[in-house]
Parts: sequence; C-alpha cells; structure tokens
Amino acid sequence: MSGEEAPRKAESSEARAAAVSDIQELMRRKEEIEAQIKANYDVLESQKGIGMNEPLVDCEGYPRADVDLYQVRTARHNIICLQNDHKAVMKQVEEALHQLHARDKEKQARDMAEAQEEAMSRRLDSNNPTLPQAFAKVNSISPGSPASIAKPLNVTVIRRGERHQLRLTPTRWAGKGLLGCNIIPLQR
Repeated sequence: MSGEEAPRKAESSEARAAAVSDIQELMRRKEEIEAQIKANYDVLESQKGIGMNEPLVDCEGYPRADVDLYQVRTARHNIICLQNDHKAVMKQVEEALHQLHARDKEKQARDMAEAQEEAMSRRLDSNNPTLPQAFAKVNSISPGSPASIAKPLNVTVIRRGERHQLRLTPTRWAGKGLLGCNIIPLQR
C-alpha cells in the first residue's frame, strides 16, 4: 500500500461510516414519525372508531355530539402532516442508500483496479528469478475441485522442485471449501 492509499482508504471508510450513521438517523426519524402517526390513529379510533374520512356532521348537517370534533380534526391534520414528513424522510433514506451503494461500487471498482495493477506488477516481477518467500504448503488437492483446474487467481507452486504457475478461482463446488485443497503453514 502506497503512502497515498492509506489515508484515502481511511477517509473512504470514515465517509462510509458517516453515511451509515446518517442512514441510521433517518431510519430512527422514520420510526419516530410512524409511532406518531399510529398514536394519532389511536386517537381517531378512541372517538367511536372514526377514521380519516368519516363525516363529522350528523344526517341533519349538525356537528356530531358523540365525538370530540377538535380532537378528531387535530388528529387528522397531524396524520396528514406526518405522512408528508414520512414521505420526505423515505425519499432521503432512498437517496442516502443509493449514494452509499454507489460509493461501495466505486470502492469495489478501485479495489479491483488496484488488484489488477498489483497482479500486473507481479507479472513483470515474475521475470525476475527471485520469488517471494513461501508461506504455506498445499498437502492435498481434491479431484474435480477448483484447485485441480487452472483458474484466474495466479499462484506459483513448487512441485517436486519444479515451479508451476496456476490460476485459481475460489468457487462453490460439490466438496468442502472453495478451493478443494488443504493448505498448511510452512514450518520454519
């Protein structure tokens, strides 16, 4: 990792953490609004089950005497305002989630580019006869596994004193694990 990459990665993870924190705050606000809407619906229910659309006048056009009109109108007004607030918060949540996923997608693309760049530099260094110090030993490979077939992950192995270049892709297969080989640390 170069000197520039470490601060950029730390900054990226800080930005992601801030975005997640913002989304969590928006979700808390959404739940708070939903609780207030429910409380106002409970007020309407307590008034003879009157809802948002039932008339507040009797059949003769006089205000209903069996309900608290002020409480019903206030609850209806609050519900309408809170529903508008809820829509606005949900739109903010949606936008924040889109931004978070876009940021993650960009990070993934950067990471892939860095990995390809590193692989290319290692390929160029492979012309150099000095190999990196071995750190593990493959002591068995399962037949039909991804490790038994050449795949895209570049690996240099030494078999019976000879170097072999393999390309592996960890994938799901019928056996255990993602490679189909057993890797043990080298004893130094």
